[in-house]
Amino acid sequence: MAVSESETLCPYRLVLEHVTSRWGVLVLIELLDRPYRFSELRRAIGAYGGRGVSEKMLTQTLQTLERDGLVHRDAKPVIPPRVDYSLTGLGREAAEQVRALSQWTRDRMDDVEKARRTYDETRAAS
Repeated sequence: MAVSESETLCPYRLVLEHVTSRWGVLVLIELLDRPYRFSELRRAIGAYGGRGVSEKMLTQTLQTLERDGLVHRDAKPVIPPRVDYSLTGLGREAAEQVRALSQWTRDRMDDVEKARRTYDETRAAS
């Protein structure tokens, strides 16, 4: 895979985008618990509510995280084929950080909503 212009210009931002993407966050958090097969992981992510992840998007997300060294893909040569996904050491570090941010968001959502209301009321009054 060729290096894109965006990777050359700002590689840090690109990795951050991968880790904090809509599906990247959920993949990393789920894989903290245990390895998953593709379909199991897709169902687990769907349990978060909202519209579930498509097969194509989950595949792309897993490939991107694998390329960044965060996810390990273990394809077993059996019939039917079995592929398990797990975190690498680097992936575990990233996932723990993402999970902490996710937990902070849950814990502080009331404060964020209050700040939004205050902001909106101030804007509407001016």
